[in-house]
Amino acid sequence: MKNVIEIKGITKKYKNFKLGEIQAEIPCGFATALIGANGAGKTTLIDILCGVTSKSGGEAVYFGDMSDIDNDKLRNRIGYCSSADFFPLDWTLKTIANSMELGFDNFDRKHFAELCKRFKLGDPTEKKQKKLVKLSDGNKMRTYLAAVLARDTELLVLDEPASSLDPLARDMLCDIFREYLNERDGERSVLFSTHNIADMEFATDYAIYMSNGKVIEQGFVEDLKQKYILVHGDAENGEKAKPFMLSFAGGHTSFEGIALAENCDMLREYDTVVETPTLQQLSVGILRKAEEDE
Repeated sequence: MKNVIEIKGITKKYKNFKLGEIQAEIPCGFATALIGANGAGKTTLIDILCGVTSKSGGEAVYFGDMSDIDNDKLRNRIGYCSSADFFPLDWTLKTIANSMELGFDNFDRKHFAELCKRFKLGDPTEKKQKKLVKLSDGNKMRTYLAAVLARDTELLVLDEPASSLDPLARDMLCDIFREYLNERDGERSVLFSTHNIADMEFATDYAIYMSNGKVIEQGFVEDLKQKYILVHGDAENGEKAKPFMLSFAGGHTSFEGIALAENCDMLREYDTVVETPTLQQLSVGILRKAEEDE
């Protein structure tokens, strides 16, 4: 399998937080979700990978043979978008188009206008336009996405792109991911971070879980769904099943949690129901287990 990024022992030290050593692979041709609670280190890792923040140690290799993120040729191949104020707040769609055209030779002004129309942002050629400061958080994110998607890139790196979007816009974002990946016959990739995977499940092929600055699990979603199972049953059998489960949540009438698939037969002996978890259920179980272990 070809990787678009290989992360080799990356670390970053702050006064009250340490990232790493991070060992991870971002597979080429797929959408990879970086999943973790707020403060897990997702944004720090993404900022390091995109050259926004310096690292303390380790390295990242891009596209098989490039490791210098400050290389203009490499930066041109990557489309990066932050969830924070990505452009000055007094800019308009037209100002953004002008700056992107100056900054990147692969920015397509016509495609930007098409994306603005699709995202219901207006026409970047009109004389009267709203400044970013006047837009809602959701429309700001749509604007940032339109700008980065209007570039002809090979890798999208997006930090919490769905956090300020409404459900319909999140669904559209999933469609956009698929369109982006399909346009180059497996040569394009997406890396995005999220702390809530529910609305992005169908856009996620590969998952990397982070907790307290570390990678705690990673793999293709379908493989992870074979490795783990969702278990639920009556409360009276909860204490018997609990030792064989990784995460456990129980009430007066029932219990539920995640377990390794290898314990399936043992758990069935306690009249449990075993199912394939959704990515959301899997994520809650894995992250809850990591939190309990810290």
